[in-house]
Formats: sequence, structure tokens, C-alpha cells
Amino acid sequence: MFRLALQRVSAAVGSKLRPISVGQQQVRFMGNTIDDGQFKTWKPLAPTLRQRRMTSRKHLHKGGPIRELTVAKRRTGGRNNTGRITCRHRGGGAKRRIRLVDFRRKETGPQQVIRLEYDPGRSAHIALIKHMETGKLSYILAPVGLKPGAIVQSFMGEAKPKSAAQIKEEEAAAAEALAAEAEAKSQFEEGLAKDADTDAYGKEETNEVEGAQEYTSEGLKHQAASSSRASLVVGNCMPLKMVPIGTIIHNIGLHPYGRAQLARSAGASVQLLYTAPTGLAQIKMMSGEIRRVPVEACATLGRVSNANHKNQKLGGAGARRRRGWRPTVRGTAMNTHDHPHGGGRGKSKGNKHPRSPWGKPAKGGKTRRKPNPMVVRARPRR
Repeated sequence: MFRLALQRVSAAVGSKLRPISVGQQQVRFMGNTIDDGQFKTWKPLAPTLRQRRMTSRKHLHKGGPIRELTVAKRRTGGRNNTGRITCRHRGGGAKRRIRLVDFRRKETGPQQVIRLEYDPGRSAHIALIKHMETGKLSYILAPVGLKPGAIVQSFMGEAKPKSAAQIKEEEAAAAEALAAEAEAKSQFEEGLAKDADTDAYGKEETNEVEGAQEYTSEGLKHQAASSSRASLVVGNCMPLKMVPIGTIIHNIGLHPYGRAQLARSAGASVQLLYTAPTGLAQIKMMSGEIRRVPVEACATLGRVSNANHKNQKLGGAGARRRRGWRPTVRGTAMNTHDHPHGGGRGKSKGNKHPRSPWGKPAKGGKTRRKPNPMVVRARPRR
């Protein structure tokens, strides 16, 4: 009797796992997950799976990363060199390898996208690219719309830092050009003054308008020439002085010819408001902040991928533990000497404003002493 029941159960399980032919494809039916291309959800076989919702990874590479482009992540559990906890709520979790993402993009020339991969160390996806001339492999942040087989380029190698002598020569040449232009303009105005008593009113007005148009468009000539040299394709990297005004960018540096530091998380983007051949550009962050950045800093066209990351739900505490996070204890549940909210009878915190274990305001209080001089307009605060 037991053997017959076991045969029936095995037959039922085998029928569930049997491949189903759909056209020319073979689909393996599991019945526990649903992936609609945006999110992956689970059948509520356990209470933690009922609310679990993760972003879809159907389009990502199923295997592991390139071993040479990774390093082992050594964990400290939030402890310093003396063994004391300096960063709370850290410890445990699955072992990881850090993907070495290229944030400088110094290699010039065409590079082909091989595949898109998942990176456990960041919220955005990464792309494996291969240089079409040297064959060198590297990782970059994958923007929205980047697909395997696409060709991307970097123009950071062409815009190399200039020496002090080259800068002085360029400044001298620019001064000579401005002096020559001023002299020609003064001669032109003198000629118009001599012919003012003749029938040249219309001609004079027309020439003034043309001269004014050339004078006002002088600042945009360099940007137009730079944009024509650079290919405006999603995933291309170039200095801010080569990016057209109003373009959506990400992966932006803070120092000339340095690594990218801004707008690197999932779904992040920045809009370029102003740029010039030299000096500082202005960008608008997603928070509403407007800040200055050197025009020689790097920027990548497009928006960072995996924008649905903010809508994920892990479902249970175990998922947090596997990511290296330990439980958080409320301050009101501690003793008086452990937290400013601790002690007392019941759930009171002694009529104190919310604060950290070290007495700093925790909700809405100002903790910044000096304003950032590079910030033109701060983000709106509540």
C-alpha cells in the first residue's frame, strides 16, 4: 500500500516537472515562481514568500563573472583593528566577490557589449565589454537600453590633461584672437560711420545683426565641434564639455579626469544644465540639487539600469541576514546607559526628540556645519 502511494506521488511530481513544448522552445514548468519581465514573485508556500518581490533577471547572464575581474570581499563584521564594533548591524551573510567596475574609462576605441550581469555588491546591473582592437575585457555600469552586441566608446583618453605650458600657449593664442577680433570690429564700425550719410541704413542694421549673432554663438562653437566628434550613443563616456546641454547622464566624476562618483545606483540620472570649454559645468541631481562640476570630469550618456530596484520586497528577515545585515534593536527597548531613549517604565523615551545613540538628531535635525561651495542650490528639505 505504501509503495503504491509512493508511486502515485512520484508520478504526480514527474508530471509537474515534465518539459512542455511551446512552438520550438522547451519550457520547464516549476509552478512556484512567476516572472513577468519586471518582477519575480513566489507562490506563498511559506509566510516569507507571500510578500517577496524581486526584480526580474531573465535578461541577465546565468553564469558567474570573469574571475580575473573580481577580488574576494573580506568581511570585518563591523569591527575595527581593536575588535570593537564601530558599525552596528553588520555581520554574516553569503560570501561575495567584488566586481572591478571601470569608473575611469580611459580606453579609447570601440568596445562591444558581450553580456549583462548581476552584481551582488550594487543595486545596478553591470555590462561586460570587450575592446574590438585589443580584446581587453572590463566591466561598466549598464545603462537603460544597453543590449548585448551594442558598440560603446570612451572619449576620455582623447581629452588628456594639459600641461601648464600648453595652457599658457592656448591662453596667449586666445588673447591674440580676441584682440584681432576687436580690431576688426572697430575698423568695421569706423567704415559704417563714414558711410552713415549714404543710403546704407538697412545694410548697417543687417551687418550689426549678423555680427551680434556670430558674437553670441562663439561660446557654443566649441561644444558643437566636440559633440560632432563624439558619438552620442547610450553608454558612451566623455568629458562634460563634450556633452550637449540638456542631456541625461550618469556616472559623473567630481574631479578632472578622475573616476566617476555621482549617479551610480539603480535608476539614477542627472541632467546637464550648463557646460563650457573650460571652467565648471552645472548639473541637476534627482534630489533637486544643482551643483558645479569641472567640465573635464567624466560622464556617461543615459540612465542607470534596474530602476525597479526601489520596489523590491525581501519578504523576511532571513533575506536580510543572507545579505550581511544583523537585527536592529530599538532604543526604547534598551537600558538608560545604552541609548538616550532607554530606561523608564513602559514605552516612553522621556519626552526627548529622536536622536542617535550618540545624541545626534535622528529625524530632521541639521548636522552639517559648513555649506558645500560647489552646491548652487540645495535640495528641497521638508
